[in-house]
Amino acid sequence: MRRAGLGEGVPPGNYGNYGYANSGYSACEEENEKLTESLRSKVTAIKSLSIEIGHEVKNQNKLLAEMDSQFDSTTGFLGLCPT
Repeated sequence: MRRAGLGEGVPPGNYGNYGYANSGYSACEEENEKLTESLRSKVTAIKSLSIEIGHEVKNQNKLLAEMDSQFDSTTGFLGLCPT
């Protein structure tokens, strides 16, 4: 993020901008860039994880549906057996 114009035109020794006169807040910009990149990588990791979880849920639902079908056919088969 670029903050154009901050600190420009401030006379030396005037620290109304919290000690960043004439610096253009470069220290803050660097910190913001580092934090932004860190956040970006975390969001990317969370996105990948959520996609993987979605795939796993679909696979598990498929397996559960197959099991349900097999239980239903087994129940039907057992119902036909003489006691």
